Amino acid sequence: MSEFEALYPFLYADTSDLTAVMDQVRASTVAKANEILELRRTVAERDGARIAECAAAAAARFAAGGRLFAFGNGGSATDAQQLATLFLNPGGDARPLPAFGLANDTSVVTALCNDIGVEVVFARQLAAFGGRNDIAVGLSTSGNSGNLLRAFDEASRRGMLTVGLAGYDGGKMAELDSIDYLFVVPSSSVHRIQEAQTTTYQVLWELTQEEVSHVPRHTR
Repeated sequence: MSEFEALYPFLYADTSDLTAVMDQVRASTVAKANEILELRRTVAERDGARIAECAAAAAARFAAGGRLFAFGNGGSATDAQQLATLFLNPGGDARPLPAFGLANDTSVVTALCNDIGVEVVFARQLAAFGGRNDIAVGLSTSGNSGNLLRAFDEASRRGMLTVGLAGYDGGKMAELDSIDYLFVVPSSSVHRIQEAQTTTYQVLWELTQEEVSHVPRHTR
């Protein structure tokens, strides 16, 4: 059975009974909603205080003129881009804060991948742009992405605040000393991990905005 079939068995059901199929769709939807709600509850109970602490540390970096660099691969690159967009273009009365997605520039990314290797695609950019007041946020579902591990080590060497989001048991990211704050979604489902990570970085952004709102604009 494929992963897709396991997730959506009703699509492969050998039945012409529309009512039965709709009951399966409903049950599948409810089960997935309950699963993500439980995961979010688990992360909030386990990491809520640390997320608030991380937000205060990030706000202090922004107040000192720092910038946020977000990075990830595949779907996590999309989440990293969304995170950067939240900070840079928050809308409403929220304060725009300097943030960049390191997978956004295809010329830079493909040049580094082609000329050196995919393992340096984020570390090289942090080496060029990162400073001691900056923030590095890396997202991975497995926690094992080699280019994220190198990026965190590079960011730590430069004195950056380092924040990691991972799934499963944290993978190799959980073994690093170079990550200041690691938030792990304890699930083996990539879909549920990414959904919970979205909530985590949304809350991190909101709390950082709250902290930054107490900093006078002329100090930035």
